[in-house]
Amino acid sequence: MSSNPIISFDTKKKEVLGNLYRPGTLYTTEPVTTLDHDFWSLGHGKVIPHGIYDTQKNRGYVTLGNSKDTSEFACEALKHWWNYYGKALYPDANSILAKCDGGGSNNANHYIFKQDLQKLVNEIGIEIRIAHYPPYTSKYNPIEHRLFPHLTRACQGVIFTSLALVKTLMEKTRTNTGLSVVVNVVDQVYETGRKVTDNFKKTLKIVFDE
Repeated sequence: MSSNPIISFDTKKKEVLGNLYRPGTLYTTEPVTTLDHDFWSLGHGKVIPHGIYDTQKNRGYVTLGNSKDTSEFACEALKHWWNYYGKALYPDANSILAKCDGGGSNNANHYIFKQDLQKLVNEIGIEIRIAHYPPYTSKYNPIEHRLFPHLTRACQGVIFTSLALVKTLMEKTRTNTGLSVVVNVVDQVYETGRKVTDNFKKTLKIVFDE
């Protein structure tokens, strides 16, 4: 096992909070009545699950946000994982290898993600190596088949009435191969449409791997 962590991260499908239908079946002691559509206008909030999967420890870390899926949110989730779990599990680490898709909040072509990533590296003081999957290959990202399906199974059919309920459900995620999940809630508003600072591209410290 490497002394450096190898993680896979991505944002799971956003969900609407409220008495709205969700796919799946579950056993109840009485009928559950919900609205048959999940329009955003019918809900009272949303939940954005950002997942990090440690491929060596077989452990998932989920950050639940209620604002926007931005690069700042993704980097905040990475920082929380490292400060509270990563550096204790990998005390001799000098680098983090992070696998992710090429789109979304961690878009390979967006300099705002690179800027937020550089800020994160400056804060935690350890190298982060990003490996973006090419277009149409995100299904090979480990988190897509080692964590997300099990989170879906743990939550299937349950009506998401609050962030606290989603947290409780996801924390119960287990598999026979030893997967466990830690869930954290971030109640913070993230701004969309942010631009990189004027001199960022000139002072860019990121090294592009050949």
